Amino acid sequence: MTVLDTRALNRATLARQLLLDRAGLPVPDAVAHLCGMQAQEPQEPFVGLWARLRAFEPATLDDGVTGRRVVRTHLMRRTIHLVTAADALAWRARHGAMLRQRVLGVYRREFDGVDLDELAAAARAMLADDEPRTMAELGRTLGARWPSAGPRALGEMVIAALVPVVQLPPRGLWRKKAGVRTVLLSSWLGREIDPLAPEGSDPVGEALVLRYLAAFGPAAVADVRAWSGLAGLPHAVAALRDKLVTFRDERGRELIDLPDAPRPDPDTPAPVRFLPAFDNAILGYDDRSRIIDDAHRGLSVAGARVVLVDGRVAATWTEQAGTVTVTPLRRFSRAEHTAVAEQGAELASFLSGDDSQRVEVKALS
Repeated sequence: MTVLDTRALNRATLARQLLLDRAGLPVPDAVAHLCGMQAQEPQEPFVGLWARLRAFEPATLDDGVTGRRVVRTHLMRRTIHLVTAADALAWRARHGAMLRQRVLGVYRREFDGVDLDELAAAARAMLADDEPRTMAELGRTLGARWPSAGPRALGEMVIAALVPVVQLPPRGLWRKKAGVRTVLLSSWLGREIDPLAPEGSDPVGEALVLRYLAAFGPAAVADVRAWSGLAGLPHAVAALRDKLVTFRDERGRELIDLPDAPRPDPDTPAPVRFLPAFDNAILGYDDRSRIIDDAHRGLSVAGARVVLVDGRVAATWTEQAGTVTVTPLRRFSRAEHTAVAEQGAELASFLSGDDSQRVEVKALS
């Protein structure tokens, strides 16, 4: 079995994630290709799309959100993701059990003795009037019926797990600050979510595996599980075996992939890319060593914004008052320093709308 080293996996990841060459895709198509974008920080998807698309204009994502072609909702790993309307409807039921279990992992005591189906029905009845509500409002109202659970636990269980909802704009629009207000996903999109498949079949799981590999492969089954949060996908992988090719990584893990997906030459040059917080190019794997050193793995879950140099996380970045500040994690060559500064200047201009903004690349301490 062919062994793919870390650099080969890195270049494959960059190609699949649209980070090797910026793509000329419409925003909904890019979001679909990426299997959604993690978006609990509302402004971060704008940076993620800027890093991946040619001539990206924030207004195009705003149009997608207000036009209901993309939505913000809880899905993979119980985190807020920006996904296409079609994927939200197709994937939500498949994620339902996982979402419940993850919320119960935080609030199991609070829900001792609470009938979750009854709670879901009560929450749906509240939301049936299509009036936007906050998590706190839902929790307070439902707390009159289930006082022992507490309003925070009730609100989070409803919005993050029991009832498919969307976060409404202006939250998630360019340079807008707004609290979370939710309505039913089905009401916002004018269509009910797709039902679960009959027992013993998992077409959604199989579709998820294929879509994941197109955006993240080659990858191990553990990587698919880490990205999705779903435990049952080995059955979907087994059903797809005849359609996949296999490799091994340097650690001996089996990797699966689509036969015709891009796997660039490991020596393919990789441009500098600035990534937003919680980008799935990093978080979408169990073994993240293809793109970030184990010593820096904590950055990926701490919300650090990172810079890819030669395809790997080599710095963090922040922005304040129009200045982008880059803090290296290793020493840069002169050429790397220049490339980081140039790309940082483009990012500063994008974030501020002003071509005269500054970039500071700190020296390694």
